[in-house]
Amino acid sequence: MKILTKDKGREYEVFSHYLKEKDLKLTAQRELILRTFLSHRGHISAEELYQRAKEKLAHVGFATVYRTLKHMTQCGLARELDFGNGRIQYEPDFNREHHDHMICTKCDTYIEFLNPQIEELQEQVSRKHGFKITFHRMQLYGLCQKCQKSGK
Repeated sequence: MKILTKDKGREYEVFSHYLKEKDLKLTAQRELILRTFLSHRGHISAEELYQRAKEKLAHVGFATVYRTLKHMTQCGLARELDFGNGRIQYEPDFNREHHDHMICTKCDTYIEFLNPQIEELQEQVSRKHGFKITFHRMQLYGLCQKCQKSGK
């Protein structure tokens, strides 16, 4: 298995540094999970990531995938999302612009969006109450256009 080299991206450096600080090794399984995660577009569950990694390396375990996702979340490479459908999803979070989500309650489709007016309003409200925002997540739930049209 080919191990990532530093020219493959800053994500490798961040993950390697994090693992060293935790006195953990960058194993072939962890490297594969990181590569598979970073190559996926959009959100992915631990189960989906496990299936994709297992296709490339038969002896990768689900527990290893789950623990590696937790490490990737803790070092800022991944963001954990709970859309309220019983499945935790993950998305790349390193050097990504902040965004929020609209989630369809019928088909679980999600739409990512950024609205500067909403961001500014949040800042105004926090200043008014003397509150310092360190991070936030906004998730709006409803029906996507397709589900609205289908009448289901």
